[in-house]
Amino acid sequence: MLEKLEEIAARYESIEEALGKPDILSDMDAWKKLTKERAELSELVEAYRAYQRTRGEMEAAFREAEREQGEMRDMLLEEGYALKEKLAESENELKTLLLPKDKNDERGCTLEIRGGAGGEEAALFAYELYRMYQAYCERRRFRWEIVDLNETELGGMKEAIVNIEGKGAYKRLKYESGVHRVQRVPETESQGRIHTSTVTVAVLPEAEDVEVEIKDEDVRVDLFRSSGAGGQKVNKTETAIRLTHFPTGIVVTCQDERSQLKNKEKAYRVLKARLYDYYNSKANSAEAQNRRSLVGTGDRSERIRTYNFPQSRITDHRIGLSLHSMEAFLAGELDEMIDALARFDTQQRLSGE
Repeated sequence: MLEKLEEIAARYESIEEALGKPDILSDMDAWKKLTKERAELSELVEAYRAYQRTRGEMEAAFREAEREQGEMRDMLLEEGYALKEKLAESENELKTLLLPKDKNDERGCTLEIRGGAGGEEAALFAYELYRMYQAYCERRRFRWEIVDLNETELGGMKEAIVNIEGKGAYKRLKYESGVHRVQRVPETESQGRIHTSTVTVAVLPEAEDVEVEIKDEDVRVDLFRSSGAGGQKVNKTETAIRLTHFPTGIVVTCQDERSQLKNKEKAYRVLKARLYDYYNSKANSAEAQNRRSLVGTGDRSERIRTYNFPQSRITDHRIGLSLHSMEAFLAGELDEMIDALARFDTQQRLSGE
């Protein structure tokens, strides 16, 4: 590990030296590329330099202790052992920073929520999850842009597709992909029986134009009139867009905007995200089969979390964590759960599982 860190530190120093040279300063593309690489390495190099300082201080403390006696020797030994513990913590931090980065972590994402088993109760809970994620994005200052929202007459939601913009949005939300189960007594239940319903959530990383090529001849564009629950928000003109991608069979609709052009732009962004996910999933299928970690698989058929309303308990089945704060959780206070999932994912990768 230390040899690799030495190589990275040497590369960082060579980049800093290169950035001061006239030929790099006059080449904007080369300057941007090196500046980006320096930014990516800076946290790791700073942590490694701190590790080296701590190791030097520890070794110096133990050397001095060998020359001293009595109370001074005891003080130096105590300092040395304290620095040794700090060094172990720094080493764990370095191991974490050396883990391969998810290239999608800093991107925005597309969030898709769909009611599953449970009829209208599933639709009602789907809308609650929709509002929960919206509140979370507001807390994080991520931009929330509706692509499609298919509501029901009783205030529920069959499906929602949302583009979320903001650095690190995918990193924070990627663990939400899967089946969310709710257990509660529906308002229509006269005998107080608890019903179980499900909602599926998918989080797809935003795709860059250079990564996904969509040929015009591969996509059929259909126009239709927007529709809503109970005749609400119905347009009399054909502003809604449906895109059908022939090679994959992926279909995307967008009817949130009153402008046909804006709907088309949003629909194409979702199509790119789905195609990026589709082709990446195929390419990584062999690796995914061998990966034993339950976190971050993105398997939409996997039951990941249960929301038990009678006990005000949210349980994530991947890490066995239960929180007893239903009201706060549904109000967008998700960081405690997301942080725990991220830590578990890191631990699994460190152990090679």
